[in-house]
Amino acid sequence: MRKTKVAVSTALAASALLLAAAPACAADDVPVTPAGKEALAILKEAIETPTVAGRGQVPKLAASLKARLVASGFAEGDVTFTPLGETGYFTARYPGRDRKAKPLVVIAHMDVVEAKPSDWERDPFKAIIENGYVFGRGARDNKGDLSMIVAAVMELKRAGWVPGRDIVIGFSGDEETRMATTKAMADALSNAALVLNGDSGGGELDTGGKPFVYSIQAGEKTYADYTLSLTDPGGHSSRPGATNPIAAMGAAADKIWTYKFPVQLSPLTKAYLEGSAKVAPADVAPAMRAFAADPGDAAAAATLSARREYVGVIRTTCVPTMIKGGHAPNALPQSVEANINCRIFPGTTRASVQATLAGVIGDPAIKIAFKDNGTLESIESPLRPDVLAAVEKAVHERAPGLAPGLAIVPGMSAGATDSMHFRAKGIPAFGVSASFMRAEDSFSHGLNERLPLATLDPGVKQWESLLKSLAK
Repeated sequence: MRKTKVAVSTALAASALLLAAAPACAADDVPVTPAGKEALAILKEAIETPTVAGRGQVPKLAASLKARLVASGFAEGDVTFTPLGETGYFTARYPGRDRKAKPLVVIAHMDVVEAKPSDWERDPFKAIIENGYVFGRGARDNKGDLSMIVAAVMELKRAGWVPGRDIVIGFSGDEETRMATTKAMADALSNAALVLNGDSGGGELDTGGKPFVYSIQAGEKTYADYTLSLTDPGGHSSRPGATNPIAAMGAAADKIWTYKFPVQLSPLTKAYLEGSAKVAPADVAPAMRAFAADPGDAAAAATLSARREYVGVIRTTCVPTMIKGGHAPNALPQSVEANINCRIFPGTTRASVQATLAGVIGDPAIKIAFKDNGTLESIESPLRPDVLAAVEKAVHERAPGLAPGLAIVPGMSAGATDSMHFRAKGIPAFGVSASFMRAEDSFSHGLNERLPLATLDPGVKQWESLLKSLAK
């Protein structure tokens, strides 16, 4: 997932603390259920298949997943891999009673970002179990939920369960890069009634390992990179003139860094802020309520903007992330380039953001170009009551009889996930990861990525419940 998560979450504190995701523990005796053990076996194999761009390992992982699904009862012809370059996408169809009904599509991604072994405490491409976690690249993003999804449908298939409509499992092979396989997969599954994504949303544990919130992703910001470029005749450094591309680009980058885009509020972010305010820290909860009631409240906006976890919830953000220029230590620079990374509020166009950047810079000599990386302009999915109810039921069923008053809080990711390609086709998509994590254990894209072993048993159960509720 090419993103950081905008803080999404919250529920009724008292009930949420009863949620059934067991805390991370030091024991290696979890998972204990057959399906949970199977999820762990799939996860281990997936981690040890380095599906990094350029290594050509995605087809190998897809072949292993197909073998497992066919062995559990899936028809050979219902499980396919569609190559696209050195990668591709994987689909598995679970036939339902009504073959004419639009299918329920469940997605995740097989690829992972690169990892430098010398920087890790453990080999990133070896699944290592220690202290109640499984370590390895992709453990959280996104092979953990991928493994739980596969284990869940295998369990349902062996039990003889038949859904009311077809369920299609779809795993992309380049979500972390250009999403070409995602686009192709979304085109192939454009008749989907609904999409559930294992690559966003999910539960959070407090520092003591107790669950306190579950969020469902119903939208994401548009990911966009813009290249700023500036050229100059240059010359000898002993004879500086009136212009210097490095200095000019530095000034432009500083203007962008300090600029604040106008605040925005959508039905999704309003629901998030209202829900989150119930258990948010006392120094920020009133601002959440005030902004949700009136986005023109400047004091509330200032409070939220001062917190890194909330600034992205209320506006588009653009920041300089890379700069390069010059060709010799004793020569005036002839060219400079800078990268500006933007996370754009849903409903705002990339063209309008580019125009805003040009106005902020105020230097016509600096050229601005959008860098196409396969992402799309984002829209939000409507907050469907049936999906919210199914997610709440599934989370409850992680621990029967507990958390009777849990509220599911919708949220927005900073972008980008595979869901965007389905939302662009008008298909509702929701991030409903079954992973429960402590904030300090979330190392997606980072060093020592890990997943609590204790999330596997209830996670498989959660996926089974979701499928039964939404594909009936």
